[in-house]
Amino acid sequence: MKSVSGKRLCKILEINGWQLKKINGSHHIYMKHGKKERISIPVHANKDIKLVILMSIIKIAEIDTNEL
Repeated sequence: MKSVSGKRLCKILEINGWQLKKINGSHHIYMKHGKKERISIPVHANKDIKLVILMSIIKIAEIDTNEL
Protein backbone atom coordinates (compact mmCIF):
# COMPACT_ATOMS: atom_id res chain seq x y z
CA MET A 1 0.00 0.00 0.00
CA LYS A 2 1.14 3.51 -0.78
CA SER A 3 2.15 5.68 2.18
CA VAL A 4 0.24 8.92 2.70
CA SER A 5 0.99 12.03 4.75
CA GLY A 6 -1.52 13.45 7.22
CA LYS A 7 -2.03 16.56 5.10
CA ARG A 8 -2.80 14.49 1.99
CA LEU A 9 -5.22 12.25 3.90
CA CYS A 10 -7.06 15.33 5.19
CA LYS A 11 -7.58 16.51 1.61
CA ILE A 12 -8.86 13.08 0.57
CA LEU A 13 -11.35 13.04 3.45
CA GLU A 14 -12.64 16.50 2.56
CA ILE A 15 -13.15 15.44 -1.06
CA ASN A 16 -15.24 12.52 0.24
CA GLY A 17 -17.56 14.75 2.28
CA TRP A 18 -15.87 14.72 5.71
CA GLN A 19 -15.75 18.08 7.50
CA LEU A 20 -13.02 19.38 9.79
CA LYS A 21 -14.68 20.00 13.17
CA LYS A 22 -11.69 20.97 15.30
CA ILE A 23 -7.93 20.80 15.65
CA ASN A 24 -6.60 19.44 18.92
CA GLY A 25 -2.84 19.96 18.95
CA SER A 26 -1.51 18.21 15.88
CA HIS A 27 -4.61 16.05 15.36
CA HIS A 28 -7.36 17.10 12.97
CA ILE A 29 -10.81 15.79 13.94
CA TYR A 30 -13.23 15.04 11.08
CA MET A 31 -16.93 14.17 11.15
CA LYS A 32 -19.48 13.44 8.44
CA HIS A 33 -23.21 14.11 8.48
CA GLY A 34 -25.10 10.84 8.87
CA LYS A 35 -22.23 8.99 10.53
CA LYS A 36 -21.62 8.70 14.25
CA GLU A 37 -17.90 7.91 13.92
CA ARG A 38 -15.25 10.59 14.00
CA ILE A 39 -11.79 10.39 12.54
CA SER A 40 -8.64 11.80 14.12
CA ILE A 41 -5.79 12.42 11.66
CA PRO A 42 -2.29 12.94 13.07
CA VAL A 43 -0.70 15.77 11.06
CA HIS A 44 2.96 15.90 12.08
CA ALA A 45 4.96 18.11 9.70
CA ASN A 46 4.75 16.14 6.45
CA LYS A 47 5.40 12.66 7.88
CA ASP A 48 3.60 9.62 6.56
CA ILE A 49 0.88 8.01 8.65
CA LYS A 50 1.65 4.54 10.01
CA LEU A 51 0.08 1.74 8.01
CA VAL A 52 -2.08 0.42 10.89
CA ILE A 53 -3.61 3.85 11.49
CA LEU A 54 -4.09 4.45 7.77
CA MET A 55 -5.94 1.15 7.29
CA SER A 56 -8.23 1.94 10.22
CA ILE A 57 -9.07 5.39 8.83
CA ILE A 58 -9.73 3.98 5.35
CA LYS A 59 -12.13 1.43 6.83
CA ILE A 60 -14.08 4.00 8.86
CA ALA A 61 -14.21 6.58 6.06
CA GLU A 62 -15.09 3.92 3.44
CA ILE A 63 -12.42 5.22 1.08
CA ASP A 64 -11.19 3.16 -1.85
CA THR A 65 -7.43 2.52 -1.68
CA ASN A 66 -7.13 3.68 -5.31
CA GLU A 67 -7.91 7.25 -4.15
CA LEU A 68 -4.66 7.36 -2.21
